[in-house]
Amino acid sequence: MRMEIRGRNVEMTDDLRELVSKRFNRLGRQVSGLATLDVVLYEERNPSISDCQVAEATVRLKGATLHAREASPEMAQSIHKLSEDVRRQVKKHRELLRKRKVTRRVMGQMRGRPAT
Repeated sequence: MRMEIRGRNVEMTDDLRELVSKRFNRLGRQVSGLATLDVVLYEERNPSISDCQVAEATVRLKGATLHAREASPEMAQSIHKLSEDVRRQVKKHRELLRKRKVTRRVMGQMRGRPAT
């Protein structure tokens, strides 16, 4: 999986890059090698917003695009929440594909076609 990490209004340190890659490494084993992950980290500069550290991720898979956004007072917490949300979405997407494949196989057998 190709991963791109960007920052807006945030200095991208090696620690932040390492944290993001560590949190999303497990996701890379669950999706195709052709999938892309774009992570954008930024800070809301509005003083009335308490959850000013924002992390967004977009995962582009074959046939689907998954997007998530999380905000919290600390960047590490935002990244953690974001990775859990994206992992949940990928799991749901994989289950839907698996369910669709099984349903097609069963319907083909009912119609008298050989299973593939």
